[in-house]
Amino acid sequence: MDSNNLVQFLQTGFHVSLGATTALIESLQDPQKREENFSQLNSSFDQQLATLEEKGKITEQEARSYIESMWTQPNNSGSSASADTATNTSATPPTSTATANTQQEIEELTAQIAALRAELEQLRQSE
Repeated sequence: MDSNNLVQFLQTGFHVSLGATTALIESLQDPQKREENFSQLNSSFDQQLATLEEKGKITEQEARSYIESMWTQPNNSGSSASADTATNTSATPPTSTATANTQQEIEELTAQIAALRAELEQLRQSE
């Protein structure tokens, strides 16, 4: 099997599973969506896979944009933190070790992703 086909197959599988999860959550939360999803069960298997894959792609894009928006807004930890800083009369805002730990974990994960990408590119070039 070609490595490009394998990557595409895995990506499609990821999108289908993400779409199925999204459809399940929608079904649990909204009775109208539940009926809509059950009515789609009568369609062909290929059509169901295509629908779930598309739903998975959309969910992935929404998740990426959400993460990117959070990434571009550092130190914005919600309304409770802003209420605490508004009542704080000192000149320096309180520091949080949780934020530092989260930042360190993000940096480690980013390094792991970069290493995996390099390894994947190396595998692609070797074949």
